[in-house]
Amino acid sequence: MAANSRRIQSNQSGVHENLESVVQKHLSSSFRKPVAGHTQDSFNRIRPKVEQALEAGVGLIFDSGCGAAMSTRRLAQQKPGSLVIGIDRSAHRLNKEYNQSLPVNALLVQAECADFWRLALESGWLLEKHAIFYPNPYPKSKHLKRRWHGHPAFPALLGLGGELELRSNWKTYVDEFDLALNLSGVQHHSVESINPQQAMTLFEKKYQASGQTLYRCLAQL
Repeated sequence: MAANSRRIQSNQSGVHENLESVVQKHLSSSFRKPVAGHTQDSFNRIRPKVEQALEAGVGLIFDSGCGAAMSTRRLAQQKPGSLVIGIDRSAHRLNKEYNQSLPVNALLVQAECADFWRLALESGWLLEKHAIFYPNPYPKSKHLKRRWHGHPAFPALLGLGGELELRSNWKTYVDEFDLALNLSGVQHHSVESINPQQAMTLFEKKYQASGQTLYRCLAQL
């Protein structure tokens, strides 16, 4: 099945024509949608531990849209001196069992990423790294505003700082994200194709097995 993983199909050719206007609108306005109750509860629950770690100088890493948290485990292993928080909206995905336990320096939270980012920013949290691996591409042209670079929460994402790494098997998504960074005044960012020696997510493993080209956008915020 992995070898037959479908490539992304879109009615959009190249970078979306409205990307610049959408990004500029969000950069110049506030995201006023109320925070989801379950996200506020999740944030309140882990806040004491996170702020204790930050006060002790521990680096904070977000793994946003972590799914079943394979990438959270990988990141926690790679950065044993940091605290890694895997965030996903689906309790079902987060509760999937693995033969690998969650490292002691990792936490999983069920939350809406956009709301969680805003709460973290309002609390003054700054990240060492932010990983966004294979987000839902929303490939239909009309769904630009559902992609993270077209979402009202994009300024909050940037405000959290740190090294930002986005991965996707759809180059248009990565190119748009890179352009949105440029429009936002981020100076250090780049796009490249990658061939990971160790898959960070189940999606990445599947896409590699099917021979798809993988891309990433790296930025220093």
